[in-house]
Amino acid sequence: MLPRKRPHRAASLAALVLLAVTGCATGDAPQSTDSASSPGSPAATAPGSAVSCQDPPATPSSARSFDQVPSADAARGKTFTATIRTSCGDLVLELDGAKAPQTVASFMHLARAGYWKDSPCHRLTAGGGSPSVLQCGDPTGTGTGNPGYGFGIENAPSDGSYPAGTVAMARSNDPNSNGGQFFLTYADSTIPPEYGGYTIFGKVVEGMPVLRSIAQQGTSSGEPDGAPKQPVSILTVTVTEKKA
Repeated sequence: MLPRKRPHRAASLAALVLLAVTGCATGDAPQSTDSASSPGSPAATAPGSAVSCQDPPATPSSARSFDQVPSADAARGKTFTATIRTSCGDLVLELDGAKAPQTVASFMHLARAGYWKDSPCHRLTAGGGSPSVLQCGDPTGTGTGNPGYGFGIENAPSDGSYPAGTVAMARSNDPNSNGGQFFLTYADSTIPPEYGGYTIFGKVVEGMPVLRSIAQQGTSSGEPDGAPKQPVSILTVTVTEKKA
């Protein structure tokens, strides 16, 4: 993924939809943290929330960098189970190495390297014509962090459909900027396919209540695109191959 640069604001709704999941720095709604809280201590849960969250750990100061893109052969034709342990509960994913081998190989590599340890999910789009997504994967929480490499688009839907529970890569306007950031849809979403689409590489098989609970609380600014009001961080990610 290439370094994120804040794009120029476009006037059209179509352009705004594209910007909602490019992985560019949001700037308008910076990640907020409670410096007086200790990592792992119970945090208050908003009324109506379906899950209980802990205060997230301190955000890493930088993103680890790697020299080259992992080989797609590590994931080609295989299916994997990934468990993302977050400060608000576990998300269990099924990763499709048959349809997106390069993406899954990269995800597996970064997970095993501990790349996402303690990293915040920095972006939530919550209405206003935007897709319904929680974006994660930048260890710095700024929307600009990347693992030092980038790769191209795989398995982008031709109809622009990203059903609830979809796991897809976030990227900048450069189609070869896929790297470490990804998004999860908490409701059915559509992103116009003329922008090249976004790589779908898996789906959520357990943990949708966690996503929906975070989404229900909206953004910290009250705007439709910004940092989640309920802070949530990835604590660990484990990936195992599913055997036939």
